[in-house]
Amino acid sequence: MKVLVISDTHGKHENLRQILFDVGDVDMLIHCGDTEGGEHTIMQMAGCPCRFVAGNNDFFSRLPAEDEFQVGRYKAFLTHGHYYGISMGYEKLLEEAKFRGADIAFFGHTHRPMVMNKDGVFLVNPGSVSYPRQEGRLPSYCIMDIDREGEVHFSLNYLS
Repeated sequence: MKVLVISDTHGKHENLRQILFDVGDVDMLIHCGDTEGGEHTIMQMAGCPCRFVAGNNDFFSRLPAEDEFQVGRYKAFLTHGHYYGISMGYEKLLEEAKFRGADIAFFGHTHRPMVMNKDGVFLVNPGSVSYPRQEGRLPSYCIMDIDREGEVHFSLNYLS
């Protein structure tokens, strides 16, 4: 299973078009918030099942603030991250993910990509497709692959 994880598109879809072209078909798209009304466009572009949450810039959105779902044998917790003070550290998010029994916590907000396994929970931030803030400032995304044995693998990727 191949899952594209993105965040912080902020209504700009040019880079997402390139990402979708580069990665080819995906089985699912996960968006970690701040679509700024672009979720319908993203669903059409992706052509696969999509999960979205509202970010701090999705002011009038009807998207949920958080979501929980299964991806393969993994329980996923999806949030934008701003309610958990993610800009100040991962502790509150990790605590919440553990409380919910999640194997993976997907989040955005910081515009800085990272994948980390902390206390048995994968913390995954794909960065930002539109406004990257990490060194080099390249738009970023994450590919989550679940192999034939059901094991999960994450890769951070960058547009150049």
